[in-house]
Amino acid sequence: MRQKSNGKQQFIIKRAAGFLLLIFAFTGIIGICVGKKDNRIRADSGMETERMAEENTKAASGKIKEEEVKKVALTFDDGPNPDHTETLLEGLKERNVKATFFLLGAECEKYPEIVKKIHADGHLIGVHSYEHVNLSNLTDQAAMEQVDKTDQIIFGLTGEHAQYIRPPYGCWKCNLDYETKMIEVLWDVDPLDWKTDNSSVIAKRVMDKVQENDIILLHDASESSVNAALLIIDELQGEGYSFVTVEELILE
Repeated sequence: MRQKSNGKQQFIIKRAAGFLLLIFAFTGIIGICVGKKDNRIRADSGMETERMAEENTKAASGKIKEEEVKKVALTFDDGPNPDHTETLLEGLKERNVKATFFLLGAECEKYPEIVKKIHADGHLIGVHSYEHVNLSNLTDQAAMEQVDKTDQIIFGLTGEHAQYIRPPYGCWKCNLDYETKMIEVLWDVDPLDWKTDNSSVIAKRVMDKVQENDIILLHDASESSVNAALLIIDELQGEGYSFVTVEELILE
């Protein structure tokens, strides 16, 4: 009887042990599965974080590119002109463009209201000369009279002295740098607009050469030049260019 009882007890113990092993094994499998699930969630979460970081980087990069605007400066010599300058001013205002006007003193005396309008519209005004003469052919005193007389006229009409000068033909006397504080401004692109009355030709000459940070030379003394200027603005704005005064370009 004792042997049967012992055999029965051993059988019960073995079954209990087997049952416990089965429970432990099942628990382990669950643990492994949960662990794998947790790892997948963490991995997915990491991938999502990386994806979001990439998108944020792309967005920031796009914003930076949008802020990196290409700039050019439009400049007009020989004005103010009674027939064409005001038409140009209206076109510039419609396109939200600021330009630089190098004025002749004699013309400023004839058309003071146009000078005031140029200034009121926020454009930069510089000196060209009084009578459009080659300053390098004059004595120092005569050359300075051309410059100073024009500046005084501009000051009387706008309340501001000119800070920039473009000498006619680009001819300046180096020793006059000691006589005036004005900064000499020349140009990068000259389409020779005074040689043709074809606006499209003028615009194409500019578009073929213009680059970022260039200064474009034009005149506001003819209909063709004014029309060409507006064509140039429309094309360059379409290419992402912004128009600034020479002061903004130089001081950048």
